[in-house]
Amino acid sequence: MKFRNIIVFHIVLALGFWVAASAESPVRPGDRVAIVGNTYADQLRIHGYLETLLLQRSGDKPVSIRNLGWGGDLIQLRDRPTNFPSEASTLESHKTDIILICFGMGESFAGKAGLSDFRSHVKRFIAAHKGKKYNGESPVRIVLVSPIAHEDHGELSPNRKQRNDDLAAYVGAMQQVAVAESIPFVDLYAPTLYLMDDKASPKLTEQGIHLNAYGYWATGRMVADKLLPGQPTWWLSVDAKSRKATARGAKLSAVKQQGRGLRFTVQEISPPGLVPPVEGNIHDNLAPTRDTLVVSNLAPGQYLLTVDGEPVAEGSHLQWAEGIAIDASPAHKAAEAYRQQVNDKNQQFTYSWKALNQVHIVGERRSSPSGKSLPEEVIAFRKLAEQRDLALKAGIELKTREWRIQPQ
Repeated sequence: MKFRNIIVFHIVLALGFWVAASAESPVRPGDRVAIVGNTYADQLRIHGYLETLLLQRSGDKPVSIRNLGWGGDLIQLRDRPTNFPSEASTLESHKTDIILICFGMGESFAGKAGLSDFRSHVKRFIAAHKGKKYNGESPVRIVLVSPIAHEDHGELSPNRKQRNDDLAAYVGAMQQVAVAESIPFVDLYAPTLYLMDDKASPKLTEQGIHLNAYGYWATGRMVADKLLPGQPTWWLSVDAKSRKATARGAKLSAVKQQGRGLRFTVQEISPPGLVPPVEGNIHDNLAPTRDTLVVSNLAPGQYLLTVDGEPVAEGSHLQWAEGIAIDASPAHKAAEAYRQQVNDKNQQFTYSWKALNQVHIVGERRSSPSGKSLPEEVIAFRKLAEQRDLALKAGIELKTREWRIQPQ
């Protein structure tokens, strides 16, 4: 992509998020967050990118998140098993400070004819929660999150243009309600539509409307940047000739020549970025979100970067001068392990809240021998989720490491 297109993309982001960006960050350190919504919301819990970023950014006052998303839910139709715990009771149990509400994709299939009803349903949903003190102290805060755009998958995504016209209308309706209710609104439609038009880059979805892992990585960063901005992308730059260095997100010092290569010290100040779950290149417009090392004025040749002796990245002197994404350092591996811990916590909570065998817990088989034993297991899973929450508070350990650029 040309540099001009990257600028346009960031303008699109700014316009798409103007409601959320115009006020204080919607999510605050220490918040207890609940996510309510459709398949997009539900799948956030098994990818963990958004939650990991919010945890990283909330520092010594980490957020605590419970995902109440349910695949296939519509804002006006959310069937649950017999005797399933009420949403209000779950929100109170979590002492919820803020709710992220994700709807609009499934509803948009009703087309323009369903737009008025959808707008009314969004208003009713907000009214059902507005003013409630689930944390026992202050009224719950609410954020609306829009659906993504519809991606071109050929035969798997017929009538894409009409689908995106309808989606745009539903996103507009959500934004109108957000403005009228004075609540933050995060528009994922505009930036994902822009990315989807880049045919040379990886797909964001499986079949047009359900995001793949890469799509959750990309949108996780988009949403996090608007809910709780502040974590800088690592940008490290070293001049091999003058040995001058600059850095963002980390401190780079003690640059020394080592033969035709270099060695230097990097002190990690903020957590590293999360590695995109896709091989090869990503969208040019998303490349600036990746941690990057630039090494200029190296002698011609091929060079390997190691961090504390571990191989991390390789490239020619020309590639290093352009900048190479750093995804495999020990810190990045620790961040990925942390994301997996987030996903494990979510799994434990899901087993306690939306157990797979509901008929034995709240249905007609609850008085059977197996049904009588399951409530205790549910309580145990809830305790496991709470224990995982406590463990996540520690974050990842930020260290000072030795980086080396060695000729190959």
